Parts: sequence; structure tokens; C-alpha cells
Amino acid sequence: MKAAITTKAGAPEVIIVQEVPKPEVKPGWVLIKVKAFGLNRSELFTRRGDSPGVQFPRIQGIECVGIIEHDPSNTYRQGQQVAAIMGDMGRMFDGGYAEYSLVPLEIVFPFHSTLPWDTLGAIPEMFQTVSGSLNQALEIQSGETLLIRGGTSSIGMLACQLAKAKGLTVVSTTRNPAKTQSLIDNGADHVIIDNGSIKDQLRVIFPEGVNKVLELIGTRTLKDSLQCISLKGTVCMTGILGNEWTMNEFTPMGDIPSLGRLTVYMGESKNLSKELLQEFIDEIEKGTIQLNIDIVFTLEEVPKAHQYMEDNKAKGKVVVKI
Repeated sequence: MKAAITTKAGAPEVIIVQEVPKPEVKPGWVLIKVKAFGLNRSELFTRRGDSPGVQFPRIQGIECVGIIEHDPSNTYRQGQQVAAIMGDMGRMFDGGYAEYSLVPLEIVFPFHSTLPWDTLGAIPEMFQTVSGSLNQALEIQSGETLLIRGGTSSIGMLACQLAKAKGLTVVSTTRNPAKTQSLIDNGADHVIIDNGSIKDQLRVIFPEGVNKVLELIGTRTLKDSLQCISLKGTVCMTGILGNEWTMNEFTPMGDIPSLGRLTVYMGESKNLSKELLQEFIDEIEKGTIQLNIDIVFTLEEVPKAHQYMEDNKAKGKVVVKI
């Protein structure tokens, strides 16, 4: 089978597409014929060598969609549509950047859909992250105000749609004024051009601050986002679009407002249910939710896809279709 193998830590060119043996099925694991997968920013960090415990060479990919090739437990029939997500996939064991992927049974989620594979490939990790961040970490409620820091990302665009559907007022940010209209078309009530410090701009719109902040840029803007919340407001850091894991200085009793709350969302497969995934896919089929897919690459183009994401060219989800 063909696989995109990260041969060592480094730049995108360390990923080489080559023929490798198809994985041998073992008890408790399922062999999936991969049809598509989404690219995720965490995979860029893994490729660079910044993910603890990862050994190279490694077939990366923390998610995939496809059909069951072989399930020795007979839990799923051959040909069943499935998604696989997280659970150390693509880090501690080979992941979705291949024509076939062998994964633990517990991270497999069945579904049925007539959507094209490139659309389905954009869903698992994106939906799990957005749903978990909004509902489990931020516990959003109708009538609240939500700031999405990094609004033009695939996570940010979907978060806006789901928040609006739940009755929130949404402020989305972008560094590029040319993307303002796309955020408005996606449902944002207000758009702020982000220069790294937006607290003053935000408080012109909401003098008391917002109830909730979904921080997708990460440590670069986290302190400023904390200054955007209202009394007892909450910031959830979910993303690392700013490409920085750590902060040079952080003073909890100075940087977190009194009675303010800071949390993170680092979702796992256990945070996603089969029922929620199917319901979400059904909503996409009905046209209730619009996925923001920026570009689709082939398996042979995975190094190019990594470079595309690293250059911050993506305006939505980057997908690889096999």
C-alpha cells in the first residue's frame, strides 16, 4: 500500500510517499481502507519533532474516514463506513496518512452517509473539537456572547455556525480585512480585525466584555483574550494557530481577571459519541450546516499540504482524499 511517511523530524519535505506492507490485523484492532482524512495543526508539531514520545519513521494522521476492510471481532461488517479519531493515532502507532490504517476498535465510529469522501474527511476531528470546546469546556448557553479568536480557521467557522444555532451573539476575528465578509456570511454578528491586541476594540462593542472566548490562536493572544471576558467569564484555549506551545511569562493572579476562568480543551475519541457524529453528518446532508473546506490534496501531495497549512494559506479545512 502507499503511505506518506514522516521519516524524521523536520520540514514538510521529510514526508515521503512510498510503498509499505499493508498492516496485519490483530485482536482488538480494525483495518480500515482509508478514503480521506483531514489535516490538523497538531500534526505539523508532530512532524517537527515537538510531540513527546513520538518516534520516527511514523505514518502520521490523527483521523481518517473510510470503510471496514477487516474486523476480527465482527463488530463491524466489511464495507461499513467508519471514522477513526485520536487515541494516539498517528503518534504512538501509525495513523491515517495511508491507503490502509490499523486502529484500535475503541476509536472507531460507524456512520452512514451519501456525502462525498472529501466532505466526510473534514468532519471527525473538527466536529469533536468544536462540540467539545463549546458544550463541554465553555458550556455555552443561549443569549450569551462568544468571541472566537481565529475565526477564519475551519474550527472557528464551524464554531460560529453551531453557536449561532444555539442562540449566541458571536464576534469573530481575522488578521485579514479581506476575510471580513466571509465571516459575516458564515453568521458572525461582529468582526474584529486582529492585530494581536483587540480588548479595546471588543469593549467598544461590549463594554462589559463577553461571556465566553474560544481561543484558537493560542499562547500568543491568550493574555489579551483574558482581558476580553466579562465578570465570571470563561476563556477556553483549544487551538495553536499561532504555532507557539508555551508562554515566556504568565502571572495567574495578574493575567487572569478576578473571578475569570481559564480552561483548555484537548479532546479525545471518548469525547465523541456515535450518535452525535451521525446527527452532525445528517445536518450537513440536509444543508443545515455548511462545512468550510478550503482545498483537497491527494495522498502524494501530503508534503505540499503540510507546507500549505504551515504557510497559513488555508481559509478552512485542508483535506486529503485517497
